[in-house]
Amino acid sequence: MLKRFLILLIFFGLAACATPGQVAMPEGTKLIILRHADRTDENLNEKGIARAKALVGALDGIPVDAIYSPGIQRNLDTAAPLAIARGLEITRIPAEDPAARLLAGNAGKTIVWIGNKGNLQSIWDAIAAPEPAPLQYGDLFFVTRARVGSPLVERRHFGP
Repeated sequence: MLKRFLILLIFFGLAACATPGQVAMPEGTKLIILRHADRTDENLNEKGIARAKALVGALDGIPVDAIYSPGIQRNLDTAAPLAIARGLEITRIPAEDPAARLLAGNAGKTIVWIGNKGNLQSIWDAIAAPEPAPLQYGDLFFVTRARVGSPLVERRHFGP
């Protein structure tokens, strides 16, 4: 009995020492996370437009419940072909520390986040996912909750 108590005490003590700012992946949730497509200056270039269209095929057969993005035009332009193909709205949330807002209320759903280097790294850090974060054009990472430890990440690539 004392041994069980000590184990529970250690477990809850470690849980209380979790890194501030960390966000737990809800059970059954799949986060599909990617950087906006290729750009020149502030807008998508020809390769970026082609990559945005290729995202539709890359996610073919994968259910998507919601698409999220900051209100930056290149992100919205990357998300648009997928949103049109799936008949979904693009939900805009602030780019600063989006992890908690992104995962709140999405337990058991498959959600897509199309972000930028800074907010992608912010989400990656907040969910304690293993490096590297999806910072390159064409990175397409599928993140799910692990039973223990860091989330599970399936790394793919899409587009030209």
